[in-house]
Amino acid sequence: MTESRTLSPEHIPAQHHQPEAPLPPRRPPHRPRHRVLTLIIVVLLIAIPAGYVVLSAYQSRDSGEDKQRIAAASGLTYSPPSKVQQSIYDVPLPMDAKRVAFYETNSWKTSRLYVQFRTSEKHLDEFLYTLGTGRSALRDGEVTIGKSRADMLGWDFHQPGHSYWGTRHVQRGKQPDLDITVDTSYKGQPRVYVVSTAQP
Repeated sequence: MTESRTLSPEHIPAQHHQPEAPLPPRRPPHRPRHRVLTLIIVVLLIAIPAGYVVLSAYQSRDSGEDKQRIAAASGLTYSPPSKVQQSIYDVPLPMDAKRVAFYETNSWKTSRLYVQFRTSEKHLDEFLYTLGTGRSALRDGEVTIGKSRADMLGWDFHQPGHSYWGTRHVQRGKQPDLDITVDTSYKGQPRVYVVSTAQP
């Protein structure tokens, strides 16, 4: 017979409880590279135009300040005189007038409007005709704007190689008198200088 053996409790081997392994840390969600690239492109698309806007604003401000300094130095305003001024001083600008500038002075005796512009041969004829005069009234080599008035605005009518034609257009009543000098040195693009003197 097989002898059965009974193990006492002290002979029963102890069961060792192994600690549970810690869970691995959770990985952040995967962001594909194309999403990062898209984000960079979006940022650049916003930043670059904004940079150009800022730069343009500074350039525009500098350009405006330069024009203001030039106008302050010469007295000229680089834009057409108002329609009211053109009417009062009888200086109707031609439709194609370019590089227009003006300056106005007022006193209790007289008021003057100084105007300069560039136009075409055709529109110069129309301008003179509207005033009640014509090309035939212009005299070769005659500068009808006095040196002191010309110097005040930086107008130089003694430049070598330039051809000047002028006329003084005296009008009746209280209509202003016009001193007109035309620089014909630029072919097809005469430069016109006018001083209109109005009496109160």
